[in-house]
Amino acid sequence: MRLFAAPLIVALAPALAACSGPAAPPALPVSPVAPLMLTVVATYPHDRGAFTEGLLLHQGKLYESTGMYGTSSVREVELESGRVLRHAEIENDQFGEGLALVGDRLFQLTYQAEIGWEWDLATFTRKRTFSYRGEGWGLTFDGVNLIQSDGSSRLTFRSPADFAIVKELQILRAGKPQFYINELEWVRGEIWANVWQSDEILRIDPVSGIVTGVVDASQLLLPEEREKTDVLNGIAWDPDRGLFLLTGKYWPKLFAVKITPIHDAVAH
Repeated sequence: MRLFAAPLIVALAPALAACSGPAAPPALPVSPVAPLMLTVVATYPHDRGAFTEGLLLHQGKLYESTGMYGTSSVREVELESGRVLRHAEIENDQFGEGLALVGDRLFQLTYQAEIGWEWDLATFTRKRTFSYRGEGWGLTFDGVNLIQSDGSSRLTFRSPADFAIVKELQILRAGKPQFYINELEWVRGEIWANVWQSDEILRIDPVSGIVTGVVDASQLLLPEEREKTDVLNGIAWDPDRGLFLLTGKYWPKLFAVKITPIHDAVAH
């Protein structure tokens, strides 16, 4: 049989080629990821005992969700001093995660319990418990839907009414899935996100899911300030000043920063 193998393969080649279907379309060009520059405008104290999971600014006050079993909470914080004005502790067997504001309600996720809570902003009392499948990481609100991360390369858009899934969005960076998306913030029609275990902050197009910009925030803390801290995590938007507020888990400081394209900074 070996004597006839080569002629047989040659004879079949045209037929196999004819059955293989049309050629694959050419690959689409990969969108470039613009490097962005971070400039510190102000520095504020931050509770070193806070394992920051979610952060937002509303009417001049910070609202923060903290994690870790036994120390999770939702809190209102005075920006200038870092002083905790109000807080509600979470059961010791729950791990607090992302936080978002919808009207007069705070939505808070948990890590692996597959439940979340709706808090009354004025009283810090729980109004409702909701459930979902999988892990809870980051959370933000785009004015219509809540947007949730779970550590994967996908974001899930959910209805504030019942936390039902509206749609999912694959996040791509230079044509490849971007994993470990963590804390989220909606800023002027774009999604901004921390990447877990990194000092990067990403700017994401909410329609295409493409990462359009990246910030290196590794310079925020001095080497000696990084001792006994954990990763960068916590993005809030200050619309009055056009600034981002950034901190991290167990960080001693919170930073007000301006983020601009690098070519703009060079030009000025």
